[in-house]
Amino acid sequence: MIRFIDLFAGIGGIRLPFDELGYRCVFSSEWDRAAALTYRANFGDEPKGDITQIAADDIPPHELLLAGFPCQAFSIMGKMEGFGDTRGTMFFEIARILERHRPRAILLENVKQLTTHDRGRTFQTILRTLSALGYHLKWAVLNALDFGLAQKRERVIIVGFLDKGQCEALSLNFPKKSYSLPDTLERDEDVDRSLFASERIVEKRRESVRGKRVFYPSVWHENKSGNVSVLDHACALRTGASYNYLLVNGVRRPSARELLRLQGFPDTFRIVVPYAEIRRQTGNSVAVPMIRAVARRMDSVINNRTTRNTPSCATGATLSPR
Repeated sequence: MIRFIDLFAGIGGIRLPFDELGYRCVFSSEWDRAAALTYRANFGDEPKGDITQIAADDIPPHELLLAGFPCQAFSIMGKMEGFGDTRGTMFFEIARILERHRPRAILLENVKQLTTHDRGRTFQTILRTLSALGYHLKWAVLNALDFGLAQKRERVIIVGFLDKGQCEALSLNFPKKSYSLPDTLERDEDVDRSLFASERIVEKRRESVRGKRVFYPSVWHENKSGNVSVLDHACALRTGASYNYLLVNGVRRPSARELLRLQGFPDTFRIVVPYAEIRRQTGNSVAVPMIRAVARRMDSVINNRTTRNTPSCATGATLSPR
């Protein structure tokens, strides 16, 4: 049984596919208390707190390290201060643990902008650090839309192996799957009335889309400049966005269950915190089907069920979004 650790665990979106594969989580860390409540309710584990306060020797031995390390320091929606932001230094906590434990494989996730931050120098520092620790790497920018989710969410995935042959056997090219907004949405009558926008907001949105093609069901997305787009999918869920930046059919905010569905969490996933927390947690989480596809590829490599299909490591590919 492969043992893994789940760092910056959030609500467990990266962990979930590896649990499905029968891997065993031996350690998790998440400093946010509300996220830890959701994590405990769904996985039965109480995550440890701030990873900077945990000695590497106190982390159990493991073969796989998972980490969706904090992205705000690199996100286009933030100040993009990178390693100048304390959240940006969290990558070096990962390096500290890798140096001590040397797990066979790693899976890291972050925002697409990480690859271009500081003209690419930040990303190259990360790749060089991992390579110096002995890891052979592949990375790709993947889009949740291509994995059957009605959400445009582009994220960089970095996979590393100590064994070069395993790295070369891994492919991060995936066939595209179709998505369905209607299958994601709940009926309006089943949604809490508090999530419906005021008449003033609804009228303002209708005025903003006058002359545009309007269809239903749809998600009306207002960007930072105030432009409103009518889409058959949600734009990336965000933690710090305006309360009304996404409106289903121009009239209401997504429900807690819809937010979880947009990230690919199953309907059995328990909601134990208020709506505002779910909104924040899903904005910080990962697209589960995307991670599931990567996890299955990694599992095939780790268990020698695949053959070498790409010639080089320490390279990456940016896969075109829709």
